[in-house]
Amino acid sequence: MNFDIISPKTKNELLDVISKNKDKNYCFGAGYTDLINQLKGKKTKGLLVINIAQLEDNDFKGIKRKGDYVEIGALTTASDLIASKIIEEQYPVLFQATNSVASTQIRNSATIGGNVCNASPSADMSAALVALKAVCCILSSDGNEREEDIESFIQGVRKTSLKKDEILRAIKIPNNISKLIYSGFEKVGTRKSMEISIVSFSYHFQMDDNKIINQAGISIGAVSTNIPFASKACDFIKGKKLDQFNDKQKFADLVLSYSNPISDIRATKWYRKEVLSNISKSIFI
Repeated sequence: MNFDIISPKTKNELLDVISKNKDKNYCFGAGYTDLINQLKGKKTKGLLVINIAQLEDNDFKGIKRKGDYVEIGALTTASDLIASKIIEEQYPVLFQATNSVASTQIRNSATIGGNVCNASPSADMSAALVALKAVCCILSSDGNEREEDIESFIQGVRKTSLKKDEILRAIKIPNNISKLIYSGFEKVGTRKSMEISIVSFSYHFQMDDNKIINQAGISIGAVSTNIPFASKACDFIKGKKLDQFNDKQKFADLVLSYSNPISDIRATKWYRKEVLSNISKSIFI
């Protein structure tokens, strides 16, 4: 591989580098768990890698409560997420999805921003964030910031809505409005964590004191070109009492309506659909 690398230390330096190179061939590097594999075997002459791993700016790092949401800096690692009590206790779907990512060594390097911007349909953390109705905070080289729902931010395989002069700064997750939550992440692969998902299912339900679901988020991974939010299934489950819900097949059918899997070396289209249907039904007691 043959490319140049530059490592801005402050946000102002970063924005200046982006502004000066927005008409050139560049990419960002942070944990490099995906980027190195993507660059292997490709022509990289003339490529500039903007290394943000050494960026000294708290707006890009950490997990913070801010008003009615929790903000996660784009440079926050998978290990940081797993160590967070906020994530473990309030957002089990993200905690479990992050725990399923590769090995401990990779989790120490892999960033949540990289996972999202890599825009893989089988990305576990991204799938959990879609179920949580996360919002992307996107910074442009002129210092202005915009927000976009993660579901529309991820537009397809390796494709996001990022413009040439923009970078993902952080991700916001809405606070839970209910004390009772039922939240989790189910993944099927040939191995539990080291393998890329064949199918994944993320769910985050919030309930009142009678266990009636009043908020729901569901996403499915590795069964489409993006990570769909299954809104019809969410609408169907709202108002139902979790421990008395018995229309599992209808629920599974609504989830399946958002899938369009392919057959590849890891699984057939038929198998993916069968697995997704079974997972959808299995989350209910």
